[in-house]
Amino acid sequence: MTVAVTRWLGVDVGGPGKGFDVALIDERRLLRLERRQSCDDVVAIVQAERPAVVAVDSPRSCAPAGATTRDCERALNLAVCGIRWTPDETQVRANPYYRWIVEGLALYAALDGSTAIEVFPTASWTRWIGPRAGSRAAWTSAGMKALGLTGLPARSNQDQRDAIAAAVTARECSHGLTQRFGEIVVPTARSAPGDRRARLRSAAGDAVSPPRGRG
Repeated sequence: MTVAVTRWLGVDVGGPGKGFDVALIDERRLLRLERRQSCDDVVAIVQAERPAVVAVDSPRSCAPAGATTRDCERALNLAVCGIRWTPDETQVRANPYYRWIVEGLALYAALDGSTAIEVFPTASWTRWIGPRAGSRAAWTSAGMKALGLTGLPARSNQDQRDAIAAAVTARECSHGLTQRFGEIVVPTARSAPGDRRARLRSAAGDAVSPPRGRG
């Protein structure tokens, strides 16, 4: 008898030349970490792996016509951490800087029918390990050690770390451990997933272990 294992997918979005970085996890392990994936590649992974939630590190929509930012971004900026603004679609499609957002919008469209959410890994890292101090690379590398996942690579780049953070945010969304700023899904916890899991295991052990004397 095969036991179904729930999986979650995180996607870091890049411009046309870079492609997508993709991380697939279950409750305990990093199962896949793929680089330079096309939109079709990501869709194929989703169809093959059937993740419960797909978390995409890219805006799901643009600002209203004539606006330079979304309400959800302003709310997140006030409550959690800074975030780059997403202007209206005309500006997004006219400015080469926003090509990665165009790629993200195309991915959301291709994933139509799947459980896709918008995430912002910087906000996830901030909630899990506190505000950034020092370089982004050092900050998120330290955060990786606190995720409680096995199978992590010895070395990773920022896009890979953000894809993994997106996947963990997707898992927390399934477990009701997130809040929404409009379309953006952010962890509610102020501690890393690995820390929380260790405490839960310790509490479970205390509940079943008999009292010990001092000998």
